[in-house]
Amino acid sequence: MPVTSVTRDPEALTMTVVADFAAPLERLWDAYTDPRQIERFWGPPAYPAQFTRHDAAPGGRSVYSMTGPDGETYHGLWEWESVQPRHSFDVRDRFAHADGSPNSDLPTVRMRFTFEGTDAGSRVTTVSQFDSLDELEKLLEMGMDEGMREAMGQIDAILDDLSSFAAGRATSTAILSDTKVRISRVIRGPIEEVWRAHIDVSLLRQWMLGPDGWTMPVCEVAEVVGESYRYEWEEAGNDENRFGFEGELLESAPPHRMVTTERMIGMPGDGTVNEMTLAAVEGGTLMTLVITYPSVELRDMVLGTGMTDGMESSYQRLERDVLATAIA
Repeated sequence: MPVTSVTRDPEALTMTVVADFAAPLERLWDAYTDPRQIERFWGPPAYPAQFTRHDAAPGGRSVYSMTGPDGETYHGLWEWESVQPRHSFDVRDRFAHADGSPNSDLPTVRMRFTFEGTDAGSRVTTVSQFDSLDELEKLLEMGMDEGMREAMGQIDAILDDLSSFAAGRATSTAILSDTKVRISRVIRGPIEEVWRAHIDVSLLRQWMLGPDGWTMPVCEVAEVVGESYRYEWEEAGNDENRFGFEGELLESAPPHRMVTTERMIGMPGDGTVNEMTLAAVEGGTLMTLVITYPSVELRDMVLGTGMTDGMESSYQRLERDVLATAIA
């Protein structure tokens, strides 16, 4: 069991959990900041978690749910207050409604996660700060202590899973619900350069091309929230084979988060909402793209086009042709 101590301090209104792992500090940090990994242990074994948003940056937000053995679902969110990469982060952990909005009827816990290397590997110390003794006792009665022990007992297996997360960088797709899909890719390059590659017209035209043999004759970028963008691609030597997307920039928090709408040009009906999050991880920048579709039918139709393969070709081109200098 990785948890080595649990200390409650009723006077300071805190609970401190210390856990040690036989893994490098970078791997432990990434387990908490990568939504694909944290959702494998944040909920106790009988209540697996699913993260539909996970912004490892000040001012960011994480939205998650935990589903029990009888199908009951509990919702929560983190409000990120501060981040010192590979050292610590502070969040407000709150109960939430199904739509991700805070549930103010239940207690809020301020949590500081501190990471450090040890002779045997690494350690995370989690200090939970409560607003009152009543709230501390209420959450302990709800099983917070035991839940954290059980959840953290799952981390060792994730830290050992190097093939899925540390070694593999290919674009992966996870279906989160009937309408939500998460695309993930570790891009070899610093987060600032990866962000710039997504907003600079001259760079976008170099890499966001999908399979070989296509060009991007139209690349109009939205620079300010509320502005529209338009991208069009054309098969080289065949100007009749052309398609494009357009939409609006809804949120922008450089270099961590960008939210846009997206509609295929000429296609009737509602489009998608695309939430892109960038986080610095071991080996580069983790790009997470959560796409919300208006229907399961459109979701399946788009996934059936080979979208993930086209995105992987583009990300390989991004690393090779745009980020090569930054990587070196």
